[in-house]
Amino acid sequence: MNVALRWQSQPGRALHAEQLGHLASLCLKLEVESYPKPGLVSHIDNGAHRDMDAGLLCRSADALTPFFCDLAAAGAEGAGMNRLRAIGVAAERAMLAATFGINTHRGAIFGLGLLCAAAGYRNAVGIRKSLGRLVSERWGEDILSGPVSLRSHGAVAARRYGAGGARGEAAHGFPSVYDLALPALHAARKLAPHDEEAVRIQTCMTLIADVNDTNLLHRGGSEGLRFAQASASAFLGAGGVGSPGWRSRAADIHQAFVARNLSPGGSADLLAMTLFVDRLEV
Repeated sequence: MNVALRWQSQPGRALHAEQLGHLASLCLKLEVESYPKPGLVSHIDNGAHRDMDAGLLCRSADALTPFFCDLAAAGAEGAGMNRLRAIGVAAERAMLAATFGINTHRGAIFGLGLLCAAAGYRNAVGIRKSLGRLVSERWGEDILSGPVSLRSHGAVAARRYGAGGARGEAAHGFPSVYDLALPALHAARKLAPHDEEAVRIQTCMTLIADVNDTNLLHRGGSEGLRFAQASASAFLGAGGVGSPGWRSRAADIHQAFVARNLSPGGSADLLAMTLFVDRLEV
């Protein structure tokens, strides 16, 4: 896919709407091009998914690009949540058409889409607030009071287990990105200064260890979530990507997730959002 080269050649931080949309799509592809991530699809294997592979996820990301561009442009124009939601619904239709009905990126449409809108707004207004804070301030109340999806696995798990889910994460300014994943990503670059794939794996493991991932709850219940968090925590406690033989240990964890049919899709979405924010925040 040559994603890493395209990432390095991205333009500067002040990107216009079309560039923001392409950056969001690229972050989704960078998430795919990361191995070994426990239970998740990568360019190496399909993880715990029988209905998805890397090619399908990249095709989905490409189909979403124009909608991420539209969301960034709408944000620049000061759009309210109703308009953003309408673009998101159209994006989901395009995703399902491109994937023959498979939900590859519904959570990413929501989270990355809001960050695109915030980035567009910030560029237009010329303020220095973080993207997460802008999402919370501009659209947080509407996010929490808006219609709830009754069919998404994450929403069902959030209701059953009392987890905050994607809505709570966005409405509160993406604390898992800013308070957890970004610091982990920056620390990982010191552990593995010349290996961005390792940086992404460390960040993903950090998210799995601490986030109440509704995709894990859907697939494995509370027991599955505890197993996933404990496995990721043990990896990090042993030194993570800074220790010799980390790839082998991460691959073993990956296979254990696959054997239990566990896939931390929420953490994968948050990883893509973290890459997007890392590229844009000062």
